[in-house]
Amino acid sequence: QVQLVESGGGLVQAGGSLRLSCAASGRTFSNYAMGWFRQAPGKEREFIARVTWAGAVTYYADSVKGRFTVSRDNAKNTLYLQMNSLKPEDTGVYFCAADRMKIGPQLLAKAYEDWGQGTQVTVSS
Repeated sequence: QVQLVESGGGLVQAGGSLRLSCAASGRTFSNYAMGWFRQAPGKEREFIARVTWAGAVTYYADSVKGRFTVSRDNAKNTLYLQMNSLKPEDTGVYFCAADRMKIGPQLLAKAYEDWGQGTQVTVSS
């Protein structure tokens, strides 16, 4: 099991930027592909972005493509999500998650084995 702790959330105006971090501990971080998900009030958890184990390949939801960038630093055991041009509809709790399947796309939350507690992002209009 890998333990995950998100940080960097907050309140930002529409058009602004935030950078989320996800610190990992426990198992070897590079043994996992990593994903970001978000959950808005009353909605299901939705896929945002994914990065494979070495950081070479990334996947994005259409709703954030071109605005968000996922990256990782395996030496620091940390995952990042740079969010630019934020919109009110980006509001939600953002979670990072670990997947033992190190490569390939995976948009389903149930495929990810370990989860952080989440960090709140609120975008005001």
